[in-house]
Amino acid sequence: MTYTVQQLIEISQGCTALQNDLKPSYGYVPTKGAGIAFCILFGFSMVAHTFQFCWKRTWWCSVFAIGCLVELLGWAGRTWSSDCPYNSTAFMIQISTLIIAPTFFTAGIYILLGRFIQIFGRESSILSPKQYLWIFCTCDIISLVVQAAGGGLASSESDKIGGDTAPGTNTMVAGIVFQLVSITIFVGFAGDFLRRITKLGYLSSASGSFIMLMGAMVLSVVCIYIRSIYRTVELAQGWDGYLITHESYFIGLDGVMMIIAVGVFNFFNPGWLLPSVGGAGLPVSRSSVELKPGRY
Repeated sequence: MTYTVQQLIEISQGCTALQNDLKPSYGYVPTKGAGIAFCILFGFSMVAHTFQFCWKRTWWCSVFAIGCLVELLGWAGRTWSSDCPYNSTAFMIQISTLIIAPTFFTAGIYILLGRFIQIFGRESSILSPKQYLWIFCTCDIISLVVQAAGGGLASSESDKIGGDTAPGTNTMVAGIVFQLVSITIFVGFAGDFLRRITKLGYLSSASGSFIMLMGAMVLSVVCIYIRSIYRTVELAQGWDGYLITHESYFIGLDGVMMIIAVGVFNFFNPGWLLPSVGGAGLPVSRSSVELKPGRY
């Protein structure tokens, strides 16, 4: 069947069931069960993070709750798309929010590493805590702006008959590659931090709380890194590529990775573990002694 422009507009604005002769923007119909499951998981994590940062007054941890909220909106969009696979609003909600959400998680990790540096002293890092936050959050914002611009361009072209989505897709790829490079550089600095505190003898004297929290941070960074690599390859293949048109990869390499990245801090929460880092005879700088429990 040949659709007129007006018919395509009506289909994209309404809720039309899957048509055999019309491919959805995803290349498939999103699974409703997966959408509901991730909505529940990110919802629980958001509520837990909100309770935790309010109770312990670790207000900076609110970035994890905000990231969960953005993820929740994205997966709600995919759940909506499971019933309305051609709806452009649902598609744009999920593609924009699920690109943005990890930025809040990385911001929390940047701040957490800054707290570690405050505890162990300035000699434990090349950069200061504020430099980590400003440099890498700025990189994330630049990446998001580039990705958003590319996504908007590609989306507008995809709605046109014979539209060229390549320029928009290439712009999105450039944005996510930039983000991948910035995360890679951050991983290098974090590795240098571990090297320094090991050389200074701090790691061998660290409390179990510090080890658990550091392990949680490493796991979270690894998950975000895996997701960034996946997204880079996915977009590089284009809108008709193998990865982007097979939902299982998105669920496993984006959804699962992100719920682990943020959920691990529900179990190993900085508000619970940071106040006790300075105990157990850990050789830390004078500045760490001045930090008050619950104020991290």
